[in-house]
Amino acid sequence: MNKKVKKQIEVLRQKQEKTQKLLNDAKAQTDDPAEVRELEQQIQAIKTKIDELKSS
Repeated sequence: MNKKVKKQIEVLRQKQEKTQKLLNDAKAQTDDPAEVRELEQQIQAIKTKIDELKSS
């Protein structure tokens, strides 16, 4: 893995943490159930991208 890939993974992990916090807040409020699904999908997409970068 080169430095560029490592940096991309680091940025994605930070984005994942922020999105997870938003998801936790959205689950606590439950104003908009669609928001919870959207945030879960975003987290899954980030995890998939991290896996792709690790395997390349």
